[in-house]
Amino acid sequence: MPNISTFFGLETTLRALLANQAALDTTGHNISNANTDGYTRQTAVMGASDSLQVTDGTRQSTIASIGTGVQIQAYQRVRDQFLDLQYRAQNMVLGQQTATGNALDQIQTALAEPGENGISSLLDQFWKSWSDVANDPKPGSASRTALVEQAKTLTTSIQGLYSRLTSASSDAQGQYNSLIASPNGEVAQDAQELANLNQAIKRAVATGDTPNDLMDRRDLVLDKLSGLGQVSITDLGNGSLNISFGDAASPLVADTTVNWPQSINNAGPPPTSAGGQLGALYDLFKAGGTIESLQTGLNAVAKDLADKVNALHNPGGSGTDFFSYTSGAEASTIAVNVTAAGVRTGTGSAAEENDIARSIASLAGGTTDKLYSSFVTGIGSMVQNAQRQQASSQALVNSVTSQRASTSGVSMDEEMTNMIKFQRAYQAAARAMSTMDDMLDIVINRTGRVGL
Repeated sequence: MPNISTFFGLETTLRALLANQAALDTTGHNISNANTDGYTRQTAVMGASDSLQVTDGTRQSTIASIGTGVQIQAYQRVRDQFLDLQYRAQNMVLGQQTATGNALDQIQTALAEPGENGISSLLDQFWKSWSDVANDPKPGSASRTALVEQAKTLTTSIQGLYSRLTSASSDAQGQYNSLIASPNGEVAQDAQELANLNQAIKRAVATGDTPNDLMDRRDLVLDKLSGLGQVSITDLGNGSLNISFGDAASPLVADTTVNWPQSINNAGPPPTSAGGQLGALYDLFKAGGTIESLQTGLNAVAKDLADKVNALHNPGGSGTDFFSYTSGAEASTIAVNVTAAGVRTGTGSAAEENDIARSIASLAGGTTDKLYSSFVTGIGSMVQNAQRQQASSQALVNSVTSQRASTSGVSMDEEMTNMIKFQRAYQAAARAMSTMDDMLDIVINRTGRVGL
C-alpha cells in the first residue's frame, strides 16, 4: 500500500507560504530601490518543487508522482546585455564629443569674433591707420603715433590668442593626466573598485548565492568608465569579468587583478585611440593634434601679416622691418619693430611721400584677412560639428537609457500589482494550511471519541 506522510499537505502549503513571502520581499526590495541609480529590477523565479515518487507496498515500482508544491529557483536581474553594450558604446562617443565640444567652445570664446576686440576688427583698424598715415604722412603727425599703437594692440591680441591656445592645450593635458594618474586618478579608482567587486561576486557565486546588488554596482561603474574610454568585457563564467579599457595592451582588470597604469592612445604605427573623454583630450594636446594645428594656422596669419607689411615697408631689406618675429613661432613672438618716427611712408626722401603707406593700406581684404577669416571659420565649423555630434550622441544615449529603463527599471504600477498577487497567494496558502491543521486536529485529537 502506498505510504504518504499524514503531514504531507502541511509541508506543501508551507512551501507556498515561504515562496510567496520571498516574492513579496523581492517586490519590497524593488519598490525601495525604485530611485536608486543603477538598480536593476529583480524577480523571484518560482518553479514546482521535486515531486514525491509514490511506490507500491514492496517499493519495487513507482505507481504515481505527487506534486510537493512550489519553491524559489532563482532571484534574477531583469537586464538586457545587448542594451548595456549599446549604452556603453554611445556613452563613449558622447564623452568624446562633449570633451571636444567644450574645449573648442572655450577657444571660440577666446576669439571674441565677431566683435570690436577681435583680431578681425583690429586688422581693419590697422589697415585704416595706414590710410590715415597716407593722408597725413608728415613726421611727428598724430596718425603715425596712432598707427604704432594700433599695431601694438594688434600684435598683443595675436600673442594673447596664441597664449590662450597654449593654455587650452595645457588644460587638456592636465585633465588627461589627472584622469589616468595612479593611484588617485579616476581610471585607477574605478579599476580598483571593479577588481574588488569581481572578488566579492566570485566568492558569493561560489557559495551558490546570486549577488544581484553587487552586480548592479559593477555595471554602474562600467557605465561610468565607458565615458572615459572604450570598455569591453569578457565573462569568466564564475561571476568575475575581464575588463579591457581603451587601446591598452592588457585588460584593465583581469579577474581580481588591476593592470594600471598602462600606455593608451598609442602613436603606432598604426595609431590607436582610447576613445571617450581620454581620446578627445589626447587629440587636443598631442603633437599634430587639434590645438597645435590651430596654432600653426595662427602662425601662418601672423607670418603673412608681417611679411606682407615688411616687404612694402622695407623694400630690398636694407632698412627697418615694421614687424619682427621668430620663425616657427610667429604668432607668439610678433612685435612692432619701429617707433612713430621710424615709420616709413614713402620710397622717396620727401616728407610728404606716402606711396608705401598707400600700398600697405591697400592690403586690406588681402591674404592676411582671408587667412584669418579662414582660421576663424575653421574653428566655427569644428565647434558646430562637435556640437552636432554631441547632440546626436546625447539623443542616442537617451534613447538607449529609456530602453534600459523600460526593461530593467522599476515600475511602481507593476510592483503594486505583483504585491497584491503574491499577497493573495500567501493568504490562500495560509488558508490551505489552516484547513490542513483542522483536518489533522480531528485525526489526532478526536478520532475514536464518540459523541464529539
